[in-house]
Amino acid sequence: MAKKLTAEEWWRGILTGVDPALPCRLLRNIFRLIPDGPRCKFCNGPYHGIGGAFFRMIGKGPSSLTPQLCNQCYGFTSQNLGGTELELTMLFADVRGSTPLAESMSPMAYSKLISRFFGVASEVFIGSDALLNRLVGDQVIGLYVPGFAGPNHRGKAIDAAQKLLHETGHGDSDGPWLPIGVGVHTGVAFLGSVGSYEHAVDIAVLGDPPNVAARLSSSAATGEILISDEAYVRDMKLANLEQRQLTLKGKSQPLSVYVMKTSP
Repeated sequence: MAKKLTAEEWWRGILTGVDPALPCRLLRNIFRLIPDGPRCKFCNGPYHGIGGAFFRMIGKGPSSLTPQLCNQCYGFTSQNLGGTELELTMLFADVRGSTPLAESMSPMAYSKLISRFFGVASEVFIGSDALLNRLVGDQVIGLYVPGFAGPNHRGKAIDAAQKLLHETGHGDSDGPWLPIGVGVHTGVAFLGSVGSYEHAVDIAVLGDPPNVAARLSSSAATGEILISDEAYVRDMKLANLEQRQLTLKGKSQPLSVYVMKTSP
């Protein structure tokens, strides 16, 4: 009889990719052959095309809370309340000057602009193997864990940050259609489901590293990506990056970062 896993063991297998107890585990390779991506990160069920239509009929359409998981697989997270500590890379992106921007247009126009930003960010995160993306006010979050992004989770996050700036018009001669700054940081944090069996369950990343990533993004100027020393990938040969020392709120020591910029 198979040993019943604790919530921490279940999450560690999922997030590290080491012997994951995935739902539909034996069918994942088959599901991967059915067109068309993007797909559920747990079961590989497709979201688009004929395959996607069939999977939606059997309750495996994308979850509205976490689009990277289908509705059925998202339900497994509520059955395994808890999580694990692991090293991951976090990408946080903030809208610069959101308050004056919102004041300069109608609430409806501003909501459409932010919705466009969230849609673009979702496509970037899904395409770069981020496990989770979220809109919090004027901020989006992408999480890169070894079990889904692979061992090069730092590099994938940095590439995604560059694509996010490109897709929002940074580097265009006319300027961005939405000004954003990005922070990328790697560290050991808690990741898993929080809540209770009686109330809504959410997938959350907790600890000091996400706080650092959030503060990096809020410190970045328009069109800047601030990459912490922990997230920097020397093998990427990122040339001529400015180095900067930042004093972040709540941190006793300055943080060394690499500054990646876009230009027309």
